[in-house]
Amino acid sequence: MPSFSRSATPSELPQANSVNTVISLRDIKTQCHICGMRSLCLPVGLSSDDLQQVSALVDCHIKLKKGETLYRTGTPFTALYAVRLGSLKTTVLAEDGREQVAGYHMLGELIGLDGIGSGHHGCHAIALEDTEICVMPFEQLEALARELPTLQHNLHQVLAQEIVRDHSIMLLLGSMRAEERLAVFLVNLSDRYCRRGYSSTEFVLRMTREEIGSYLGLKLETVSRLFSRFQEDGLILVQGRAIKILSPDALRALGGQQSPAAAESA
Repeated sequence: MPSFSRSATPSELPQANSVNTVISLRDIKTQCHICGMRSLCLPVGLSSDDLQQVSALVDCHIKLKKGETLYRTGTPFTALYAVRLGSLKTTVLAEDGREQVAGYHMLGELIGLDGIGSGHHGCHAIALEDTEICVMPFEQLEALARELPTLQHNLHQVLAQEIVRDHSIMLLLGSMRAEERLAVFLVNLSDRYCRRGYSSTEFVLRMTREEIGSYLGLKLETVSRLFSRFQEDGLILVQGRAIKILSPDALRALGGQQSPAAAESA
C-alpha cells in the first residue's frame, strides 16, 4: 500500500486506475469521534456489509507541512481528499496575475471537487498548518457509489453543498459591504467549529489578515481596520490570530443573519 509524508508530487499520488491503489476509510471511520468526520464522512448511513466494501477503498494518507502543496492548477484529477487533520486554502490566479484565495478547508471537509468536470484541478491547494489528508481515488469511489445508493446519495450531497458554497461566496463578494463580509466570515467559522465539537466563540484564524482579505475581496488595511472596529464595538476580542466572539447575535445581525434561537422561533 502506498504511504506518503510531506508533499507528494502529482506522479506520487495514487492513480485511480492503478491496481495497487485500493484504499480504506477504516482509519477515518474509527477516528470519526476525534477527527470531525462523523457528520461528513461519505460512509455515514451505510450498513456494516456495505461499509466493508468502502473500507477496501481508502488506505493512503498524505502528510503536509505548513506551506506545502497538495495539488496545483493543471494537476490531473484522480481523487477526492478528506482533511483528517489541519486545514488548507485553495487559491487561483486572477487575471492580473495576483493569487486569489478561493476557499478555506478545515477538518472533516472534502476538497478536490473542482477537478471532476475538466479532469484537471483548477486551483492550488496549500496547507495552512501541519495537515493530514486521506485520499479517495475517484474512479473507484464513483464505481462503488453506483452499487451503493446510500454512498451515491452522500456523494451527491457533498457536490450539492459545494454548489451552495459557491453561490454564497458570489453573494458575499457581489452585494455585501466590507463589514458584512467579515461578519459573515467569522460567523461561518464559528458554525463550522461548532459542528466539529469545538468552541464556537473561541478559535484561531489559520489564514493571515492578507489571506482573509483576498478571500473576502478586501484590502489588507480594510481587514485590519475592521478587526479593530469590531473589537472597539465589543463584538470580538482579538489577540494576534486568536479570536473570541463576545456577542454572537450582534455579529450575526451585522452580517444580516438571524441567531439560531430567532430562526427556530420564526
